[in-house]
Parts: sequence; C-alpha cells; structure tokens
Amino acid sequence: MTNRSPFLLVLPLVVCACATTAPRFPSGAVVDMTYPFDEQTIFWPTEEGFQLKKEAYGHTPQGYFYAANSFSSAEHGGTHFDAPIHFAEGHPSVDQIPLEKLMGEAILIDVTRQCTANPDYQVTREDFEAWEKEHGRIPDGAIVLLRTGYGARWPDRKSYLGTDERGAEAVAKLHFPGLHPEAARWLVGNRSLKAIGLDTASIDYGQSTLFESHQVLFAHDIPAFENVANLERLPAKGFAVIAFPMKIKGGSGGPLRIAALLDQGS
Repeated sequence: MTNRSPFLLVLPLVVCACATTAPRFPSGAVVDMTYPFDEQTIFWPTEEGFQLKKEAYGHTPQGYFYAANSFSSAEHGGTHFDAPIHFAEGHPSVDQIPLEKLMGEAILIDVTRQCTANPDYQVTREDFEAWEKEHGRIPDGAIVLLRTGYGARWPDRKSYLGTDERGAEAVAKLHFPGLHPEAARWLVGNRSLKAIGLDTASIDYGQSTLFESHQVLFAHDIPAFENVANLERLPAKGFAVIAFPMKIKGGSGGPLRIAALLDQGS
C-alpha cells in the first residue's frame, strides 16, 4: 500500500470547500441611475451648467486616433452627491466619506401618487410607516431611495423644477417634492440609514428656505443623492446600491455614478 501524506488527502476537500463558499458577484439586472452630463443637465438656477470642451479629436500626424476633453461643472448638478459638510460645519467632505456608506442593501419608497397631486409634497413619517407595514421594518444600514415620479420630467427644466428661469430670483419659483424635516428627524432618531436619495433636485422640497432636511440629515452624517435616474425600474426591496461620487478633496458634493444591483428574479 502506498503511503500518502495527510496533506494530499485533505487538499481536495479544502479546494472543494473553497469553490463552494467563494463569494459570487450579484447575477441580477443592473440599473444605471445616473443621468448623462451634457448641455441638457439640470443645475440649480444660480449655477452654470455642465460644459465640455473638446481639446483634441482626430488622427495625429503619427497616424493614430486621439481624443481628449476638458470639462467644468458646479458640484451640485445633474445626478450628484451631497456630503454632510454641505450643510453641517465640521462634518465630512466628499473625500472623507467611507466607501462602506455608499454601497449596500437598499429600499425604494414610492410616493408618486402623492407628488402627482401636489408638486410641493413632502414625504412624511407616515409614508415610511406605510412602507414598513407592507414590507417590514427598514433594515439597519439601508440606503433609502424616494421615488416622486419626477424622473419622468427630466430634462425639461420647467416641468422638473417648476421654472426654467435662471438666477437668484428663480429660486423662489421652484416647485418640486422633497423630504419633510419632521420625517428626517424621525429617520435619524428611529432608524439607521447609510444614505438617502431621490429623483428631484434637492432632498428639501422646492419651496424650502431653510433646507431643514439637509441640516437634520447632514448633522448625523447621512449623505444625500439627488437627481437620481430610473427609479421606476426598481422594486420596493430586494436590491443593492453602489453610489460613488467624484472624490473631490474638501468637496461639499460632486457628480455621482450610482447603480442598483437587483436580486436575481427581481
């Protein structure tokens, strides 16, 4: 009988165990929730729009093709990220946000019906409680997305913002839904969120003058995603989100690439 090393006998079992327990990348559909940045991108009325300057495009004297551009943009426009420092002095800037806060299990709360009837609608505590009554408690560490239905209006500025005027005077004419400050206080006091996002230009509704929901959330280091696209393609639960903003050192916000990974079968 041939003597075999115990290591050789155990090795196939170890390899087999590793093969069966290795993590798998999610196999469900991927939903891109970022609008392209171009001349149609919606920004706050006081901000300049996105500008792309073509620096080079064509074949070089050496015979190869080469393209390069430069761009300029305000931090807060298009699909973008709000860091806590945006409304909370001394709190994290974009580059200081741990990546773990920007990915993970997510849920969707659909308030399209309410917002269709009232362009100044503010998502309430009761809306969250109604979601929980149907789907269970919001998971700890969840990313919460609010669907107002306003994504269907993009990129029509007047329909999306309530006005297509520009400048400081236009701010008073903004009309779009947001999160009620009392609901924001309830969330930070009773639930554990990583981040919150929605399909309008601000987490506070258009007629806000104090931006209280921003203040409440950011004082508790809960960042926000704004102008999020394609929320109509998401279920109420059963998906994860990855949301990576441009890493601007000291930035109060920045362009955001955000995607949802749906569970297989969702």
